Amino acid sequence: MNYNIFKYIALGLSALGILFVLLILSEYMFGIDMILYNAYVVLFIIISSVLYFGIKNMISNKSDLITTLKVIGSFLALFVVCFLIASGEETMMREGKILSAISSKFIGAALFMFYSLIIIASGAMLFFGYKNRK
Repeated sequence: MNYNIFKYIALGLSALGILFVLLILSEYMFGIDMILYNAYVVLFIIISSVLYFGIKNMISNKSDLITTLKVIGSFLALFVVCFLIASGEETMMREGKILSAISSKFIGAALFMFYSLIIIASGAMLFFGYKNRK
């Protein structure tokens, strides 16, 4: 039942997208705004369905829930470590505004976390590539 509903919604949104592209090609510029609104609706449907089904499946399967909580916990622990490592200082910006020390520290922590995740992912790929070679 849900499949048929989603199928008809997808067909309707696709038809609207085609109509808006035809409006753009016929030099009606309000078609650009309409195609963006159509994209926002599609994006909202995708995000809400992914969240709904992901949370539904996570709650229904206890081992998946525990695994997800472990991953989220390790991600937060990495962020706390990166936040403690990062330094922050008050900085003048171009527009005359001031970037606070805590905001600077959050930006530094985000950069450290990004670099750490790159190193972890690269190390995992190298480890499992070496482990699984024949």
